[in-house]
This record gives sequence, structure tokens and C-alpha cells, in this order.
Amino acid sequence: MSRETSGLLLGFVGVCIFAGTLPFTHLAVEFLSPLFVTAGRAAVAGLLAGTTLLLLRKPWPERRQVGTLALVALCLVGGFPGFTALAMQSVPASHGGVVLGILPLATSAISALIAGERPSPAFWAAAVAGAALVVGFTLYEGGGSLGRGDLYLLAAALTSALGYVLSGKLVRSGYAGWEVISWVLVVALPATIPLALWTMPATPAAVPAWSWIGFAYVALMSQYLGFFAWNAGLALGGIAHVSQVQLLQTFITLIFAALLNREPIEPTAWLVATGVFVLVLMAQRAKVVRRKG
Repeated sequence: MSRETSGLLLGFVGVCIFAGTLPFTHLAVEFLSPLFVTAGRAAVAGLLAGTTLLLLRKPWPERRQVGTLALVALCLVGGFPGFTALAMQSVPASHGGVVLGILPLATSAISALIAGERPSPAFWAAAVAGAALVVGFTLYEGGGSLGRGDLYLLAAALTSALGYVLSGKLVRSGYAGWEVISWVLVVALPATIPLALWTMPATPAAVPAWSWIGFAYVALMSQYLGFFAWNAGLALGGIAHVSQVQLLQTFITLIFAALLNREPIEPTAWLVATGVFVLVLMAQRAKVVRRKG
């Protein structure tokens, strides 16, 4: 199996895990505050990550890499979880899943700027067409305008894209994918633990089980284990190529939303997801030049 094929498969595994993020976040914020969900998921995942690093006796990152790890933490521990938690208070998970279809384009654009990747015109055509479908769908559902929840989702996409690109660069520098997200979460612990304790519900037993299940999923799967496969996939297959697999996340999120949140999925959403699926296949065939190192 080639490196690109392995990267695409690992990326797809990560996408399947991430596809449950919005539906499970929607369950969590029904009875838990968005701030607690954001800080708490990172604190739980960070404690697990720290324990794993200690048991495996992994050396501390070099001083020059701590700044990058902190920036990734700001994006993937604070930005994306926080913005999506706020968005899930006002928009359905299925709608959010379609809006976040713009994430692969954002990741490709940022990778072209800072990661040394140079996608071909054919690649950009497919990526822009996919983003146009998503934006058109959002405007259609919003009656021609973007709501507050949509703006939160767009901010989540931008912060996540930057975090993905920086994570991919750290993996290329010699770290395993799981090590990168582990150190990112550990670096964030001095902020996430106090914030989680401060914002946790006064009577945890009064919170319904389904909200805690949603919280557990985003803490263990979305915030930690999903990155094991995703970061490794970005390094093997290239950031621009593998990021396009995330366009499939829209379709998978719709399934999660229908099953978990009992949301009725309109035919338009399925049509948009299908169109995006076709465009992702076109993007995978387009050439991307990668800078070595």
C-alpha cells in the first residue's frame, strides 16, 4: 500500500470519528454549559494524554516546538470545540455538519500558505466548487443570510484548519500523530483543568445521562483518539489531499444527526452531501506538489 493510500485510509478513520463531534456536542450542551464542555473535554483528554506519555516515557518536546504546540492548542483545544459548542446551541447538528464542509478548503488554503504545498488548478477548482456548494446550502437554509450559529461554525472551520496544518507539520518533523495531540493537550492543561472545575455543574447527578455520554464522546474520541489516525494520515498522504477526505464528514454527520438527535434530514442536504462526495473524488485525482522536509 502506498503512503498516499495509507494516509487517505487513516484520514478517513479520523473523519468517521470527527463526524460524531457535532451530534454528540449537541447532546452535551443541552444540559451542560458550552464553556464546561470545551474546557472539560480538553481536561479529561489531557489527563489521559499525560498518563500515556508518562507510561511510555516519552521525552519532553524541544523548547522551539512549545510555541507551535501552544498555537495548536489554541486552535484545536480552545477554538474549534468552543465555537462548535456555541453553535450547537442555536443550529441543528445536521446543518452544522454541512456548513463545516468548508473545512477542507480552508485547510488546503492554509497548507498552501504555510506548509509548502502547491495544489494544481484542477485541485483548487474541485475544492472551491465543494465550498461553494456548502455556502449555497447555508444561505438557502438561512433565507439568504448567515445566522450567529453559522458564523460560529465558520470560525470553528478556520481555527481547526490552522490547527490541522500545524499538527501535520509537527508530525512531519518526527513526532507520531498521537504524540502531537498528546503534547498539545498536556500543554493546555494549566488552563483547561481550572476552567473545567470552575464551570462544572453544581449537581452533576442532575445532568441527564445522554448529556454525559455526549461529553464523554467529545472528550475521548473527538478531542483525543480521532487525532491518532488523522495526524498520521496528514503526514503520510499530504495535508491538501487528505484534508479533502473531510468533505465526506458532512455525509457521515448527517447520518449521526438522524440517528442520535432525531433530526429530519431534508433531501437538499443529502443532495449537497452527494455533490460534495463527487467533488472530493475529483480533488483526490488532482496533482499536489509537496515540499520535502
